Amino acid sequence: MKTLNIMLFTALTLVLAGCSSQPDYRKAEGSGYGYQETKISDTQYRVSFKARGSDKTKAMDYALLRAAEVTLENGYDWFVVTHRETLVDRERVQPDTSLGYTSSRDMVTRCGLVTCTTTSYPRTSMSAGVHIGGNESSEIQSILEVKLGKGMRPDTDYSFSAQEVKDNLSPKE
Repeated sequence: MKTLNIMLFTALTLVLAGCSSQPDYRKAEGSGYGYQETKISDTQYRVSFKARGSDKTKAMDYALLRAAEVTLENGYDWFVVTHRETLVDRERVQPDTSLGYTSSRDMVTRCGLVTCTTTSYPRTSMSAGVHIGGNESSEIQSILEVKLGKGMRPDTDYSFSAQEVKDNLSPKE
């Protein structure tokens, strides 16, 4: 029974860890995680995608996907990335150490035939502990500035067909 509980706990932990490492493609809200865009001019936008985890490629893909969606929503065919930036913010939590000293009193009551007496004895204890392993988390944000266009797409490495990007980078169910 104990082995079964350990196996179930391990499986659940792995499933949750797998889910937490994959950024969700969604509009950014309270925490700021997800995509957002800012209109700069009629044909220029700043698009970003912010995620927890360490998958820079996924964050960049989702920023490109949002740029493609913005392009199509505004009636354009293609976009050119005019500026690209990826920010990685890592936080390293170091191992914790603790040292403790506590003092308390033990109360002992002894009863005879007629009376009871209570005696107090001092008690002290020391404790020490070390948290091994530490923890590392990171936050990734991919920021793109894009220019939208119609008709013939420019022949550069930084121009993309909005429909192709949407078809290729949309999250698969």
